Amino acid sequence: MDKIFEGIHVLDGSLATELKKREVEINSKLWTAEALADNIEKIYDVHLDYLWSGAQMILTDTYQANLPAFEKEGYTKKQAETLIAVAVQAAKKARADYEEDTGNYALVAGSIGPYGAYLADGSEYRGDYLLSEAQYLDFHLPRLTTVLLQEPDCLALETQPKLSEPLAILKWLKQNVPFMPVYVSFTLKDEKTLSDGTPLAVAVQAVSEYDQVFAVGINCISPKLVEKALRVIKQNTAKKIIVYPNSGATYDTKTKTWQDLDKKIDFEQEAAKWHQAGADLLGGCCTTGTKDIKAVANYFAKLQQN
Repeated sequence: MDKIFEGIHVLDGSLATELKKREVEINSKLWTAEALADNIEKIYDVHLDYLWSGAQMILTDTYQANLPAFEKEGYTKKQAETLIAVAVQAAKKARADYEEDTGNYALVAGSIGPYGAYLADGSEYRGDYLLSEAQYLDFHLPRLTTVLLQEPDCLALETQPKLSEPLAILKWLKQNVPFMPVYVSFTLKDEKTLSDGTPLAVAVQAVSEYDQVFAVGINCISPKLVEKALRVIKQNTAKKIIVYPNSGATYDTKTKTWQDLDKKIDFEQEAAKWHQAGADLLGGCCTTGTKDIKAVANYFAKLQQN
């Protein structure tokens, strides 16, 4: 399993940021999944642009593409499943076209966002919801099984604000699809604590017990938290470590917008710090774009030259 990840260091950045640059409206509770119905060519374009920017792994537009959200917007179950499948196909086509042009192979990760993303109220940054294992599976399996049918290279259980949710999915995967590689990345309240209050060390140890988890880490957090959080993660896992923070902006749950967007960081400079602190896979999350991913790719390119 680990062989496919050899030499893979650079992730993509925000899909939403790049779609907005292309004047795609993503204001509903479906967020970027709204674009799957009418703007699939622009989703493909974003994937391709990230690959040309140096991304070696791209995430599918399925983070918020869950069946309940689609059904609330008036889609049928069949329509929702078709759009989820199309999301994976768009990423795989971008990857195939890029490989044909360059000879470089990239990976496609099937994004599985948390239940909190479905709530569309910032819950993925709080984790203040509680479902049973069965309820988590009822919510996740329709999307998860549809994504799996499209055969991504791996799964991304990302932006997870609590431990119980990814554990429910990992338990199911172990029983049903044990050879599918998975990474788990959490959101944080501070450098030692998940958004819901679970100690980061406990969460990292728990998901690391699953053989099919190839990486564990953090995403959509402030860049200021990364180095200190990396110390905790590194002390509690032998897995690869994945990190893709936001640009330093702050999410306003009332307006559902990102504030302080001028707080940009030097991703090349920070990538050097994070990699030296133990991170293996680096990219960007909300409010980042192709320029940031180029900066991360630049760091690794220079590293290989030395």
